[in-house]
Amino acid sequence: METLLPQAQVPVWVPWPLPTGWVVTGFADAGDERSGAVATAVALSGPGPLGGIGECVVVAEDPGVGLGARLAGLAGTDPGAGFDRDAPDDKLRFDGHDIALWNLDLGRGRAVYTGEALAHWLWIVFAEADTGMLMGEVHALRDLRGINDGGVALEPPFGALSPFLAEELAAREETD
Repeated sequence: METLLPQAQVPVWVPWPLPTGWVVTGFADAGDERSGAVATAVALSGPGPLGGIGECVVVAEDPGVGLGARLAGLAGTDPGAGFDRDAPDDKLRFDGHDIALWNLDLGRGRAVYTGEALAHWLWIVFAEADTGMLMGEVHALRDLRGINDGGVALEPPFGALSPFLAEELAAREETD
């Protein structure tokens, strides 16, 4: 987190408060030394709503980067045309504003919500579709950079490193 925050050019989102029993389990980013991190990912895990362990990754990225789409299992770099045709499926709050999110309905393998926040894509990707039921417990986001939170640093609880983020990124690289 200490390495990511200073170079992040996009929010480093975390649901706040976290769902009961959930912890931050890893970070990833995409970018280079000149541009900084133009995509950030925060992995989370905790009790699944139907038992077992639930896992989730929250991604913020500039348009065209594709980290969120990659984690969601999509071929392109964005959610595709028409994903926001109907009313949003959920809304989260940040800094007094609503962020509309649409469920991409990708089947049993993933629950994926996406929308736009602060001119960046926002993706919430749950490792199993049933874990997506936790969206009912998520009402607001915090940016770990603290930029729009009055500079107040947030120290979320951390847990053991989750394999979800690393495994998904490695699997997708093999298919590229």
